[in-house]
Amino acid sequence: MTLNFCELRDRCGLGLDDVAAEFGESMDVVFRWESGESPPDRVLRSLMIMADFSRRSPEANPVVLQSEQHEVPVREQCMTPRQRKSRLGQFMTPASVAEFMASLFDFRSTEDIRLLDAGAGQGALTAAFVERVGTARVASTAFEFDDQILPDLRANLAALRAKAYCELIERDFIEEAANCICLGRGTRYTHAILNPPYKKIGNDSRQRALLRAAGLETVNLYSGFVGLALELLEPGGELVAIIPRSFCNGPYYQPFRRFILRRASVRHIHLFDARNKAFRDDGVLQENIIIKLVRGAEQGPVIVSTSTDDSFADHAEKQHDFARIVFPDDADEFIHIPTGNDEQLLERASFGHSLADLGLTVSTGPVVDFRLRESLRADPESGAVPLLYPGHFGAGGLQWPKPGFKKPNAIRDTMATRKWLYPNGFYAVVRRFSSKEERRRIVANVVDPARLPAQMIGIENHLNVFHAKRQPIPGELAHGLAAYLNATAVDTYFRRFNGHTQVNATDLRAMRYPSREALIVLGQWAKGRASIAQDEIDERVKSL
Repeated sequence: MTLNFCELRDRCGLGLDDVAAEFGESMDVVFRWESGESPPDRVLRSLMIMADFSRRSPEANPVVLQSEQHEVPVREQCMTPRQRKSRLGQFMTPASVAEFMASLFDFRSTEDIRLLDAGAGQGALTAAFVERVGTARVASTAFEFDDQILPDLRANLAALRAKAYCELIERDFIEEAANCICLGRGTRYTHAILNPPYKKIGNDSRQRALLRAAGLETVNLYSGFVGLALELLEPGGELVAIIPRSFCNGPYYQPFRRFILRRASVRHIHLFDARNKAFRDDGVLQENIIIKLVRGAEQGPVIVSTSTDDSFADHAEKQHDFARIVFPDDADEFIHIPTGNDEQLLERASFGHSLADLGLTVSTGPVVDFRLRESLRADPESGAVPLLYPGHFGAGGLQWPKPGFKKPNAIRDTMATRKWLYPNGFYAVVRRFSSKEERRRIVANVVDPARLPAQMIGIENHLNVFHAKRQPIPGELAHGLAAYLNATAVDTYFRRFNGHTQVNATDLRAMRYPSREALIVLGQWAKGRASIAQDEIDERVKSL
């Protein structure tokens, strides 16, 4: 069935007069679908979203990127280059990274290539791709709307026109792509190469609504760009993108992981070992990966490669079964990036236990200090109980109270605070945050009740605490759990799917553990030792 805009508006009874400006009321603007009683949801969703935003005031939606020319707000004109990049989530691709990304594509000699470069920046990725292709026919489409870099992009694309047909669309990629997907129109590409913007998007933002209309629920521009670009590929089309590693784990990116894994196969993942090297000129302290996806292809082995930085001087790669990348029994579909041999230890059947199997759970420390400021005390006093921060734990174990500590040592035990406190006893705790280039990601300690003269204790929000339904756990189990979590193999395994400095309770629940009995044996060995060398812990864990 085919209807033009006016006929569709009248048939649906949606009263979308304001949307006419989006399409015009020309008979040339049509919507097509199979014959039936009413248009499909994708058409209705797209029209309703555009109508909703067309009715919003300019103040509610200050940057409207529809046409090829748009004014830059005064506040952006006053920004420094780095401030502007941060606001747009924009970081330019180094030439060496662009060349490596282009090298990951496969080309068929007779293929007419249609390339998508969404968020093209200055055109480094398109240029590297065109150079890599050689004599093949290339039609490139670049999306970019930043007025400050468009002159450079236009010049760089013009320089490629002897080798490729280059189209530049100076509009918002998310809006254009989402509408194409919802309405079932637009170009389908054979290849896509992306360095998308890295920026969170609000739940009620225009971008979030457009992405939802296209069937993608996500929380960051980069995942939105990748998802839409993947959807615009034809079957067998290839996508290569450099993106933060944060999507590999955690609940917020679960819909995005499912979106890409249902539509494409993962063929290659490249990891930069140094967090601050891939975009060193922009000061980005983000762990980035380069990922290659193939639309609609059968999943097979995955190549995992590494290099310290964007020079690729120490580039190395290894092929892995996909079952080592996404575990078949993992409902959350965490994406693991194995890079060494240590983490294979935890793939043994003896390390296949969950926290539920152990009768344990892990939670974020419930005391959020700024919300309970009036109940906090610098030092112990009558009516107050110990409050534990990460700074109370060190090489010698738990130190409380801590003289001269910048944080409170105690919290009042009252009717108002009691629900945030735990009974004093043994617990294993893990710091939630590590510094940018710290050697270890997981740092575990034991809460020893003998050092805390109180019936209740407070555990601050920067610690994760292992407990049994908010009750203490046996001392030997707490010591065994802490020793296990401090093993090198465990830390390496954790880094397979966690690419940032935060250790969330969700991530600790997703870990693999030895049996309760094995942890108790380990705890019997560790308990009472003032200090244990790292190699001693590693050897003990290997013997479990």
